Amino acid sequence: MAPKLWAEWSMALSHLALGMVSLHAAVKTAQASRGAAAGFLLQALAAATVLAPGLDTDEDCLAGAWVATVIGLPLLAFDFHWCTNGHLMCAGCFIHLLADARLKEEQATCPNCRCEISKSLCCRNLAVEKAVSELPSECGFCLRQFPRSLLERHQKEECQDRVTQCKYKRIGCPWHGPFHELTVHEAACAHPTKTGNELMEILGEMDQSHRKEMQLYNSIFSLLSFEKIGYTEVQFRPYRTDDFITRLYYETPRFTVLSQTWVLKARVNDSERNPNLSCKRTLSFQLLLKSKVTAPLECSFLLLKGPYDDVKISPVIYHFVFTNDSNETDYVPLPIADSVECNKLLAAKNINLRLFLFQIQK
Repeated sequence: MAPKLWAEWSMALSHLALGMVSLHAAVKTAQASRGAAAGFLLQALAAATVLAPGLDTDEDCLAGAWVATVIGLPLLAFDFHWCTNGHLMCAGCFIHLLADARLKEEQATCPNCRCEISKSLCCRNLAVEKAVSELPSECGFCLRQFPRSLLERHQKEECQDRVTQCKYKRIGCPWHGPFHELTVHEAACAHPTKTGNELMEILGEMDQSHRKEMQLYNSIFSLLSFEKIGYTEVQFRPYRTDDFITRLYYETPRFTVLSQTWVLKARVNDSERNPNLSCKRTLSFQLLLKSKVTAPLECSFLLLKGPYDDVKISPVIYHFVFTNDSNETDYVPLPIADSVECNKLLAAKNINLRLFLFQIQK
């Protein structure tokens, strides 16, 4: 028997054995644990799709398509949570359900059986995650099929069609293209032959963009040299307004920084009437001075993520002069990356952040 044919038969037999064992395990564990049974069933289906006639694992395999049918959207991550009845939810949907429940002042429920779900009631399903990591997924560049666990590495390091940049981008080359065309482009790139004056103009524009990025960090370093600096951990707690149509807002308990008493408030989508109907979600906050002051109090302040949170917040410095007549700032955006990060905050029982205050001396 030819070595290639023997290798194909060996692979087919191994997938057949894996599928039979996984299917048997799914049947045996169905009564005891639906989540574990689902994991074994996923593994069996993955093996079966490889054995299906007419499907090529590298190019034509559509084994990942049924996953999109079951869940409703293409899978983007491996994390799966399950309710107490064994129904599965991907991590993104799970966080979205918790955030929606917070906005609607309802208890979050499983979309299948309507039992209660929360971070304490639901847990990760490692069997399903392992099975899904072995399912084939299509590379967005070359359209070939790879196991999901290997796809990220392939797209970043190995794919010949991945988008890359010219090595002369440092002197202004704007070229973007597939990796396999990079060598040809760089050999013909005109930027290395530009004159000094032309390169100086390009570098001047790049320096201007770089200066804008560095301005924030230089401002932070400058604030750190101030005489009076204070910071504290703040915890936003959810509340509802007393209006006929209640709205969700957040408020912290009173806290003391720089010998003054303060409060922070936050709101969703600038108090939009039905933020639960919007896909785009934002948070904005304001700082309130609760103490009486004898002279204007000029401060710079910024909010950062707490030490145990994984939310992505970009530092932005805000400035305000507090007086007894003007003791609260306008609502300013909480600089989170996107709506996914906002949903993470809304899904939490409380929002924990860190506030820095810098008093400007006259």
